[in-house]
Amino acid sequence: MLSDRFRLPAFLLAVLLVISGLTSTAAAQVQATFSVLAFYSGTWDAAHIDFEKEANQRFPQFGAQNGFTYTATNNWDQLNNLTAAQYQVVMFLDDSPHTDAQRTGFQRYMNNGGAFFGFHVSAYNDASGSWPWFNNTLLGTGRFQSNTWGPTAVTLKTENRSHPSLVNTGATFRSSVSEWYSWQNDLRTNPDIQILASIDPSSFPVGTDPNQTWYSGYYPIIWTNKNYKLIYANFGHNAMNYETNTRLSSTFDSPAQNQFMMDALKWLGGGGTTPPVDQPSPTAWYTIANKANGKCVDARAAGVANGTVVQQYTCNGTTAQQYQFQPTSGGFTRVNNRNDATKVIDVTDVSTADNAGLQLWTYSGGNNQQWQPVSEGSGYFHLVVRHTSKCLTVPNASTADSTQLVQSTCNGGTSQSFKLTIA
Repeated sequence: MLSDRFRLPAFLLAVLLVISGLTSTAAAQVQATFSVLAFYSGTWDAAHIDFEKEANQRFPQFGAQNGFTYTATNNWDQLNNLTAAQYQVVMFLDDSPHTDAQRTGFQRYMNNGGAFFGFHVSAYNDASGSWPWFNNTLLGTGRFQSNTWGPTAVTLKTENRSHPSLVNTGATFRSSVSEWYSWQNDLRTNPDIQILASIDPSSFPVGTDPNQTWYSGYYPIIWTNKNYKLIYANFGHNAMNYETNTRLSSTFDSPAQNQFMMDALKWLGGGGTTPPVDQPSPTAWYTIANKANGKCVDARAAGVANGTVVQQYTCNGTTAQQYQFQPTSGGFTRVNNRNDATKVIDVTDVSTADNAGLQLWTYSGGNNQQWQPVSEGSGYFHLVVRHTSKCLTVPNASTADSTQLVQSTCNGGTSQSFKLTIA
């Protein structure tokens, strides 16, 4: 358990960044322009506790890269007299205030220019534990109504791509694994609430237990309140083996969701907003090289026939390894091969399975032929196919030439990360 007050000094941040592989030098740190104070309890549900522990490891690293300091505390009494001059953003990781003094202090903080980022269970309430200002006025939810089970990832549909928190996510993006909540109130009818992302219908069914699975409906996941500086996001519940207390998923598995969190924090903290990340030019031709092994996406034997295997191969500068990203709609593109621009990267047989092979096929507008380039920074992207929201992947992290590339559930690994370089 972390101590009552948790702040990493600058030298320790640098050490953690090197160890984690996020950067090789302290020069990659960004000067902090705002401060975040995160509250947690660490007492309720192993999945929530695991998220809180993970958050308190990851957010200091993110802060060093994105210009904020991060302090975590389990002393909720710090809310009693908190001001926005002390901490520009408050987070609730796994709980919410319980005493009258804590609640009054937080409401005063928000009414006087403070900002709030709430996760998952911070909004949970039942009839006996409701806090009318927080649950009705600030969040707009009313009471908790139901949840999915077990935890699953979903595709999120962005409802307002002009919001500073969503400028880099695309029309849809894949979440990390979480349990999902529904609420008493329909947030669409509240004029003060602006829904930022909801579950895309392609995700249904959501859940693995038939008695706690959503098969249809409208479920907001991320939203803000027009009268406050606020973001609420309903993720923050890791999948767990409860018998061994072992983590089975990470809330930070999704690069696109991580990008949303950083853009949201910059907006909340007044640290400037992130401009949209450059997307591939629709007229340029690119080589696509895997981050882990440096090998290029390649049309086998320079073929142009339907069914030509899309593989990895040592980069050689040939046109069989050059691709063009032409927009279709909603942030997706067709990925044309230079030897025959009518042929695109296609998921064989419109398969929805992990490890389904990729091929070249004549473009016909199929969702299995459309890919969203999601920037990871520094010219690296992961490529998400429209019909399944799975990622273009080097299977089993293979280093061998002629390995057929596949689609697989996005996991943030280097086997799904590719450098785009103009040919």
